[in-house]
Order: sequence, then C-alpha cells, then structure tokens
Amino acid sequence: MFKKKPNATNQIIAQLQIEIASQASSGENPENDHDTTTIGLGAVRNSLLPENAQSARFTTTAGKDLKQISGTVYVGAHPGEEQRVLWFKLEDRLIPTVYTLWRNPRIVPLLHTPDIVLQKLQGGANLMTPGLACGPPFPSKATTGSVVAIASLEKPSVPMVVGVCEIDVASLKEVRGAKGHAVRGEHWSGDEIWAWSQSGGAGGKAPDFLASWDSEDGMDGLGSQVTQIDLEDSDDDQGEGGVPVDQSHLEAQKPVEQNNFVEGEDGKPFEKVEMEQREFSTKEIDDIFWKAFLYGLYHYRSNNKSDPHHGLNFPINQSAVISNLVLPFLPITTSAETASLNIKKTSWKTAKKFIKAFDKTKLLKSKDRDGGECVVLDIDFEDPSVTSFVPYRLPKKNTVGAESGGGGGGKVISAGISSFDTSIGQKLTKFDLYKPKDQLTPIFAGSDAGSHALYLPAEIRPIIASYIESENLASTTNRRLVNLDPVLANAVFDGSTALDREVLAKGSVPRDALIDRILKSCSSFWVLLRNDEPRDKAKAHAGHAPKIQIILETRSGNKTVTKVSGVETFYIPPQSLADELQKACASSTSVSQLAGSSPKKPVMEVMVQGPQKDAVIRALEKRGVNRQWVEINDKTRGKKK
Repeated sequence: MFKKKPNATNQIIAQLQIEIASQASSGENPENDHDTTTIGLGAVRNSLLPENAQSARFTTTAGKDLKQISGTVYVGAHPGEEQRVLWFKLEDRLIPTVYTLWRNPRIVPLLHTPDIVLQKLQGGANLMTPGLACGPPFPSKATTGSVVAIASLEKPSVPMVVGVCEIDVASLKEVRGAKGHAVRGEHWSGDEIWAWSQSGGAGGKAPDFLASWDSEDGMDGLGSQVTQIDLEDSDDDQGEGGVPVDQSHLEAQKPVEQNNFVEGEDGKPFEKVEMEQREFSTKEIDDIFWKAFLYGLYHYRSNNKSDPHHGLNFPINQSAVISNLVLPFLPITTSAETASLNIKKTSWKTAKKFIKAFDKTKLLKSKDRDGGECVVLDIDFEDPSVTSFVPYRLPKKNTVGAESGGGGGGKVISAGISSFDTSIGQKLTKFDLYKPKDQLTPIFAGSDAGSHALYLPAEIRPIIASYIESENLASTTNRRLVNLDPVLANAVFDGSTALDREVLAKGSVPRDALIDRILKSCSSFWVLLRNDEPRDKAKAHAGHAPKIQIILETRSGNKTVTKVSGVETFYIPPQSLADELQKACASSTSVSQLAGSSPKKPVMEVMVQGPQKDAVIRALEKRGVNRQWVEINDKTRGKKK
C-alpha cells in the first residue's frame, strides 16, 4: 500500500514559500559555509517530512454532489512519536495535517475564531467571513487559494483546523456584516485523517499551548528557526569566537519593546508574570495518579448509590479508565502541570501497567484481551481505600487545567458523559395520533366529536361505540358484530378489496375489525413529548414517526465504522453524543451533514470508529430513546435487523 519516502519536500517548500535561512558566511572557509546551509535545508526537510515517510494513493468522494477525487497521503513518524498522516495532496496542492502544524510553527498563516465556531468547523462546516476574529488586519499570506490554519480564541496558539481560503482574507477591512465563506475546511483534529495510525489507536491529543505559534510577528518561516539548531563542534571552536550552547544570555540582549502606555517604562504593556513551575518527581506523579483514580471511584460510588455498578458499564477498556476515572480528577491548575501529569511520566508508563498495579491490591479485577489490551472486569467499591477516601479540591471550570481535561471542574465525566448534555436523563413519550378524513365526518359528528381534532386510538374507540349505539347498529344475536349502514359502507368499506366485498356481502363486520379499518382510513400523525410537556402544547407531525438509523459498514478494506443519524428529532445534540461515544468507545468520532439531507434543515450524522452498535444503544437509552425507535442496518453482514 505504502511506497518508500516520497520526494515532496521541495514542492512543500516552494508551495508554502518557506524561507531557508542560512548562517552568515565567515568568508574564511566557504566549504564550511556551504555545509551549514546544507544542514539547515536538511533539518527543514526532515522536520516537514521525516526520513521514514511513505506515501499512498487514495480515491474518495467529496462535496454535495459526491464528486470522485483522487489524492495522496504522506505518513511518517518523528523520533519518539507514533506514525501519523503528516500531509495529503488534493488537486496538486499539498496540505499539512495538524500533526505537522503542531511541530512546524507558522508554515501557513494562522487565523482565529471563537471556540463555539471552531466546534462547528470540526464537524465539517466551512468558516464564514463573520466568524473571523483577531482582525483586520489578517495575515498577509492569507490570500485566495492559500492554505491556512485555524485556532480558537481560547487556545490561540494551537491550530485545530486546516483549510483553503476562498476569498482574499488578507485584504478584508471589515468582517462584521459580511457574507459568504472565508475558508473551506479540508482537515481538522477529530476527522479520519487525524484518527489514522498504524496501531489503530485513537488520534493524538492536541497540545494546550505552542509557544512558537504564540507570536505577533507574523510568519517568519520555518527556515528562520534552523539557525537556532545546536551543532556539536570541536573544543577548538571555543577559542575562535564560539558561544556556549546555553543561550539564556541572548534573551537578555534582545531589545525590549517600549511600553507606549506608560511614559518611561520599558516593559511590555499588560505583561503577564508567571510563577516558576517546579518539576514533579516520578514518585510524586505516581502518587497524584493513584489518588486521582481513587477519587474517580469515590465520585462514582457517591453519585450512583442506587446502581450496583455505580454508573459504570463493565468491561471498561484501558483508555476509558484513564479518560473517565483518572484525567477528570487530576488536580491540574496550569498548562505546565498538564504537560507534567502524563501517564507516560509515571513509573508504570502505560495504562495497562497502571491497571495491573491496582489489580495486585485486589481493588479491581482485570483481564488481557487479544491484541494486548487490558480491560477492567469489576471494581470493589467497598474497599477501604475508596470508602474512606477524602476528596481534595479540583480546579474550577475557568482554570487552565480544567479546560485541558484535567480537574473535575472542567470535564467531569459521569459514566463517560459530559455534564452539559441536557438530553441525558430526559423522559421521552411518543404518541401515534389520528385525524379523521372528510368521509368519516358523519361518524364523529354523530358522537359530538370534532372531525378536525387529533385522537389517540383509545379515544377513537368510544367515539365509534357511541355512533354504533346511537344508530342502533349492534347485532342483536352477537354484540361483537356491527351491522353496516350506508355511512359505514361508503366511508369505510368501499368495495375495492376482497375483504371489503365480503363484508358488504354479509352486511356486518366484527367490532374490532371495524375500529381497525377506521384507524387505517384516518390520516396518521405523531408527537414526541419531552419530560412533563403537555400533549396539547406539542406540535404534531404528519406521517409516521421517524426512527434513529444505526448503520454499520466496512471502510478501507477491513475497518468497520458505525454511523448514527436522526437523533435531532429526539432532542439529542449530535456533537454531545459524539463526545460521549469518543470517550466510551475510546475511538475517534466525527459529526458531518448526512448526505442528501436538506441544507435548510440539515440532518447530522455521527460516525464512530469500530462496531459500536451496543455502545450507541446504551447512549441513546440514557437519553430516553426506546429501543423500538431505533433501526439497525448491519451492512457488514448484508442483513437488516
């Protein structure tokens, strides 16, 4: 599938106009000066596309008309990192992925938008012109057709979306009141490109802060950073004007920006002074992770006392243990602590060894599955370490740590669910209603019932019974039989079917069959009530109630994906459902518009990697969805359930 290292770096450098900065020539040894420039160019090439990079061709569909397009993906792994998709080519344009941008700052212009807009972009939407923030002015290279990155205002230094400018953003003088698309999204953190890895694991977590992107100087070019690469020289060079590797003294030599807000002051306006962060030792990190897990168990035990499993669904895979029972309970308050408190920096190094350590204490029971994955089968919630645990203070929502996923105040997960999803725990009641057609008006009028109202089946039965009694149509020999009169014969049994002709010939019909036939002669409506909403306040919809569609299909040869659509009808936000499934299944998810749905009233489709039918059903049931309201189509087996 993959070919050896592609020769694409020259095209990347030319397309993105990356400047290769070389060190100043000494004039004494031209050969050494040439070597320095070569080293700089080589460093840039390896940073953009490492030596182990490979390429592969692909064909897919894109756009509303599902036009077939072909392209190339470039995968590779930087030292110490997992193999990821680093670039992809569409229509002879090379586009970097977020993994490349996180490692190579400012190779493309960086635009900004509010976090709520960024979430829409990560669902496949395009960036509208009014959604642009932090400008004008905008980056000078953000012109029509140029590749740009997009970050949120909450994390302005971390690119999360990559797209192509559809207009000349750089020349915009005003965005308020403007119309039309500004940037067409091509890739984002959370899509299938981001999720791909050779091991099949989840996509990489975005950093919380990237100092190299956090600059007001515009795009300096990747090549300008090559001059900062430390090269090992011989000891003799120190006597020939060389400088120490430690460049801290260079920072002191940089000109300080004049503060124009206060006369005579040399500091930057509104300069933020941060306290020096102490590095945690491995023993301290172990202790923090150990207590965080106990806190997680204590939290579930305290908040789900009536549930025998205290809100957890067993077995729990190792990724879900970390994301649901550890990370939300880490006492993270700064971005520096976010970087330090990582499972890889513990003595266990992996989630599997972390779980096995608790298994040895008999606090939980675990088991290894095929493929080396470890799952938790059961937890002893009555263990003294859980029952006697003393909770500590967690960061609030607006702290850095909470927003990065650490700290109970930021993303507290109860059974893998975001606390901001209002559909969780809702009570849904669906009613099938019937409206009499014009030919049935005499039957309802004879019972003093309106023919333009909507009725439940149980409400129609006494109306028909009243009509039968008023017209004295009940058989004298068998009360279950109803004699036909001209109204029933013409309005209900028109003689178009064999059953109709048989009933008309006999002149009578069983009472239940008559009621069933009248219901079929009515127009069908449905209404969905949420919580304690009264029926007369809810809007009725014509036809039969739709069902939530769950489709399992195979992609890329042998990979199964699960698609869910139609959840909006049941008051379920698609993005919230995707967020829960991402944590519960430890898989990547995406939200996009369902193909063929109306642009005015789009239906969104949630896609999760793997055969996750049961997990989807559990998530829907938590939101009040009855199993009978769901239709499953397993295309991997070729049969409909």
